[in-house]
Parts: sequence; C-alpha cells; structure tokens
Amino acid sequence: MQQLVKLERSFLIAHIVSMVFGLAGLLIVLPHPELIAGLSTFGQTLFQWGMAGGGVVYIIFGAIAVAIYAYRTLGLWHWLTFMLPSACISLGSELLGTSTGFPFGEYGYLSGLGYKVAGLVPFTIPLSWFYMGLVSYLIARAGLKVDLYTNTKSGWWRQTGAVILGSILLTSWDFVLDPAMSQTAYPFWHYGEVGAYFGTPFQNFAGWLATGIVFMTVAALLWKKSPIALSRQQLGFPLAVYFSNIAFGIVLTLGGTGIWIPVGLGVLLGLAPAAVLWWMAASTPMIAVSNQVETETPNGSVPMAQVGAMPK
Repeated sequence: MQQLVKLERSFLIAHIVSMVFGLAGLLIVLPHPELIAGLSTFGQTLFQWGMAGGGVVYIIFGAIAVAIYAYRTLGLWHWLTFMLPSACISLGSELLGTSTGFPFGEYGYLSGLGYKVAGLVPFTIPLSWFYMGLVSYLIARAGLKVDLYTNTKSGWWRQTGAVILGSILLTSWDFVLDPAMSQTAYPFWHYGEVGAYFGTPFQNFAGWLATGIVFMTVAALLWKKSPIALSRQQLGFPLAVYFSNIAFGIVLTLGGTGIWIPVGLGVLLGLAPAAVLWWMAASTPMIAVSNQVETETPNGSVPMAQVGAMPK
C-alpha cells in the first residue's frame, strides 16, 4: 500500500509540474519568439515536443494519479464504476457535440491534446472528465456526508445534492479554462460562433453541467449499496488536484486574456465551495455499513455509533 501512496504522490507532482511547464510555454516562451531562437538545437526540439505533447502528458499524469488514489482509497469497484461511466458518457457527449453541436454548441478540437477518436475528440478529453469529475464528486459527497446517512430520510436529498454540487464544481473548472484554451495564441479548440461568455457560448456550460450530472448519477446509483465515507484528511488529495487545475485555468486566463470575470466565477463557484465542503467533511476516517457507522482504527473498523449520532 505504501508503494501506491508513493506512486500516487509522484504522479500528482508530475501532473502539477507539467502544468507549470505548460503555463511557462504558453505565457512566456510563445509570446517571445526571441527566447526560442536563443535556445540550442536540443532546447528547440524539446520545446517543440513540449508544445506538441504537453497537453497530453499533464492530463495522463492527472488521470493516473487519481486512478491510483481511487483504487487505494475507494477500492477497485468504486474506481471502475466511476471511471468507466464517466469516460464513456463524456466521450459519447463530446462525439455528439463535435458532430452535431449538441449539447455544447458548435465546436471542434485543434491539435495539442493527442490522437482524436473518430477524428473528432482527443483521447485525453474523457480522461480529464474522469479525473476532475471524480475529485469534484468526492469533495461534494464527503462534504454532505452522503455515506453516513445512507439509511436515513435525508439520504436521498444528500445523494442528489452531491451530484448537483459535484457537477457545479466540475463546470466551474471550465468557467476559468475555456476562455483561455480557445483564445490564446496557441488554442486547443474553437467554436463555430463567437459566444457571449468571452467567446464561449453559454450552451457549452449547460452541456458540461448535464454531462457531469449524468455520469455522477450513474456512479451514485452504482455506489448506493457500498458506502465510502471519506474524512477531511482523506480529501487532501482530491482537493490538491481540484485546486491545482483551477489555478492552472486562472493563471492561463489572466495571462492569456487578462479577463477577470472567469477568475471570479472560478473562485466563487469552484474554489470557495470546494474549501467549504472539505471543511464540512467528517474529521475522522469512517465508513458506513448497513445502518451503523464505523470508525477506522489501525486494527480494523470498530462500530462507533448508530446513524443519526454523527461525529463532527
């Protein structure tokens, strides 16, 4: 298990470092061609490789890190029953969107994000839906203590609230990411018509919200019989992934466009709610079994209390 923790952290660090290098390339090097001209032949080759594959690498690192965390913390069943629906549903939604304009509006992907499935959607896109979708859902689910109230009257409302809040957290990522990724000097996608939200159509965000709600609902239904209550301490990794990706979008948007409104929305609808939900999560590691709540100890799980007498 300790080896998995080390791998998880290594891939998380690689994910964050690759985002930092990507920001440096997009915001510092590309706008100043003289910097590229001053590089050695090896340096220019490395830079060209970075610009061609950097977007692919950071997404793959993020997906691997989150997959390891999910397997280690949630188990094989919960990992696969989120990853497979989220990847398949998001890919289907993206293929439909790039083919028909529904549900995101008319758009298309450019180069920089890897091989395109059916010539339309980069294979990395469903991976990004998976890793950001999972951390968003886990933060919302833990904050609302869904798994500690599975057999109470409020359980259904908490499940619904976690799906909606998780989808909002996920969509908030696009609020800060989309204006920059579609309008920088090196864009990754384009829209058929210039939208009202700094070039992005509002329909795009409705499509994001709907897609997130669909695959998070599928996960909620599949997880219903197997509670996985996470504590505040166990949410450190999902929070780090979420915050670093929102920060990437914020820096890229400010540096690439100078627009502040997306940043405000990212903070108001993303960072702030995520921080509050993290604080609302249980302070000690617990798992809910049947209508009991158990607290984890070094020697195993010991029944702690009946549902209804929840620890703070």
